[in-house]
Amino acid sequence: MKIFSFATVLAVLSFATSLAAQTPSPAAAAAYLDSRMSWWMAWPSAARDHGTFCVSCHTAAPYAMGRPALRSALEEQGPSPVERKFLDNITKRVHMWKEVAPFYPDSAKDASKTAESRGTESILNALVLTSYGTPDAGMALDNMWAEQLKTGDAKGAWAWLQFHNSPWEGDSQYYGATLAAIAVGIAPGHYRDTPEIQDGLKLLREYLVRECASQVPIDRVTLLWASAKIPGLLTPAQQKAIADEALAKQEPDGGFSLSAFVGGWTRHDKTPLETKSDGYATGLVAFALEQTGMSHDQPQLKRALAWLSQNQDKTEGRWLAYSLNKQRDLSSDAGKFMSDAATAYAVLALQGSK
Repeated sequence: MKIFSFATVLAVLSFATSLAAQTPSPAAAAAYLDSRMSWWMAWPSAARDHGTFCVSCHTAAPYAMGRPALRSALEEQGPSPVERKFLDNITKRVHMWKEVAPFYPDSAKDASKTAESRGTESILNALVLTSYGTPDAGMALDNMWAEQLKTGDAKGAWAWLQFHNSPWEGDSQYYGATLAAIAVGIAPGHYRDTPEIQDGLKLLREYLVRECASQVPIDRVTLLWASAKIPGLLTPAQQKAIADEALAKQEPDGGFSLSAFVGGWTRHDKTPLETKSDGYATGLVAFALEQTGMSHDQPQLKRALAWLSQNQDKTEGRWLAYSLNKQRDLSSDAGKFMSDAATAYAVLALQGSK
């Protein structure tokens, strides 16, 4: 029988501990995402009429894409109870589209909020239900197309909620249009080829290409993702240009910082943007590159995925990201909004690498 020295045993244990620390936990990520969605659904500020709740860009939409990606790793047979409640809410609002009130109605101070709410919600509803492939996805897409702008400078896009809060509700109309393209591209069957939507899809394509150069880099990353779902939206050369632009912003540790992708955006409280790598930018960039078919052996993508593997908070299951609008307490509910989206995108990128 071979006897190992105490030092050798310690070294093996240390290596095993280090390896475990670098292996993401799908169960912890799912628990975090479910807990945050549960909190959102019960949060009084999210409550809307007819017993429904608001579908948010930061918690709900990323949840709908990231949570199902964990199904295989967790050997789940179907959506979790939290997911079912979430889907029931959206399905109810889709069926009651003409009856439910907008997320934010017009007011004397701002007469644009109803249109912005309808445009934003129609896209998010379609994105969620197409992500799950539910029978009501078609109805949600119909609602979405009915809200598309057919005239004006933003022809082809949708009215989008503007609260001057980046990255989702601050000059983010283009971001919303990319999500609409993704919803169309991932819809079941050959939906994007159906004759009934071709006029609207043409307007959307034209808008996305026409306005691309004037967008901040993070919105071009979501366009890159959309281009993988809508063949011909971008040429290979255009895809490469966006990928190269994103990869040029990689940090020495292999991650990406969202602050490098938002142009001259400044926080409302005048505090400096966080410049260290975060889960939102790293997850979204890595996932978008994967969607375009980039090999996981590509050195920079490999390093980004390694950063994600090494930076999950094992206690909470989340990946950290930081507000672009003010310095927030990351343990607060509002302070976790960026981490909600970051965790979903990290999950999508890591599951896509398997």
